[in-house]
Amino acid sequence: MLGNTFGRVFRVTTCGESYGIGKGSGLSVIVDGVPPGLNITKEDIQKELDKRRPGQTPLDSPRKETDQCDIFSGLGQEGLTTGAPLGIIVYNVDTQQIHIDQYASYKDLIRPGHAEYTFFTKYGKYADWCGAGRASGRETVGRVAGGAVAKFILEKEGIEVIGYTKEVMGIRSKEMTFDEVKENYRKNDLNCPDLVAAKKMIDRILEIKDEGETAGGIVEIRVRGLPAGLGEPVFDKLNATIAHGLASIGAVKGIEFGAGFKVANMKGSDCNDHPYLDGDRVRFRTNNAGGFLGGMSNGEEIVVRIAVKPTPTLSVDQPSVDMYKMEETILSPITRRDPTICGRIYAVGEAMVAIAIVDSLMMAHGYASVCKIDNPWRQI
Repeated sequence: MLGNTFGRVFRVTTCGESYGIGKGSGLSVIVDGVPPGLNITKEDIQKELDKRRPGQTPLDSPRKETDQCDIFSGLGQEGLTTGAPLGIIVYNVDTQQIHIDQYASYKDLIRPGHAEYTFFTKYGKYADWCGAGRASGRETVGRVAGGAVAKFILEKEGIEVIGYTKEVMGIRSKEMTFDEVKENYRKNDLNCPDLVAAKKMIDRILEIKDEGETAGGIVEIRVRGLPAGLGEPVFDKLNATIAHGLASIGAVKGIEFGAGFKVANMKGSDCNDHPYLDGDRVRFRTNNAGGFLGGMSNGEEIVVRIAVKPTPTLSVDQPSVDMYKMEETILSPITRRDPTICGRIYAVGEAMVAIAIVDSLMMAHGYASVCKIDNPWRQI
């Protein structure tokens, strides 16, 4: 299996499956490019992992994983990073035989919305059928652990990354400032900062859960404190790198920056963000571009939204195909699932955005240190 690394200078490589084999199974991440001398602890990693940990609310999968992490490499005897790759591991603890048997009972069937069919076509009879293997949402544990390292680095640069549920089943949060979002961050099970809208969303999700169904939604991720000029102008645009990271999350089906798809119905003069001087700094009166110009950061908040699909595992019958018998059949799975993924996936979105930004920062600083050009407007 290829493609388990994200990043070019700050590189995050993950491994591990939803279930794996035996009591030692788990998920791991190697973070390469970590600067030496950082006082990063397992508690710093843990607080991010706890955001996506299942089994905490009625909106989560009831799978009881503790998701406790250990840092197994990259720290010296004083507890500081050495500059070597940082290794983090999280063991699976709730892989009961009853659930393995449930997966085994329909392992030859295509689960609608899951990756079984494409895994059959790519890996044949060797594809991991237990809990979807690497295609499971549990794969994101390693991403969040790597993202915790990235967020630790960004905090020292004065850069904040925050994600939250923006919309569920047509119920939308009001527009809020970055500080308003921070004030209400994680104050409800869905992590929606609009507390009134959050209650309506949660009530609707629980109704859908009672139907045996699941709910989709929109998660918004914002970044504050990013200097202008970060990113490369052609293939490695910062928004393209962020989009790559976000699109690699299994449940993401759409991405938009700033005004997003609304720009299709705008005139140019309405869409353009008009610059003005705020002291000795250039600012923009609107942020339809979502914090980018030419694919590079323009100094305003980065605003990106992801469309999150409903959890594909349902408690209702669905048409399927038996891949060994090549017969049409009906799938009636009985296994654990999230009524909505929105209340946990925001942590994964934060992680991927943070990793992309740290990677771009390191590239930018390296390029500038070699070029040594006279640029009075440079902010990085």
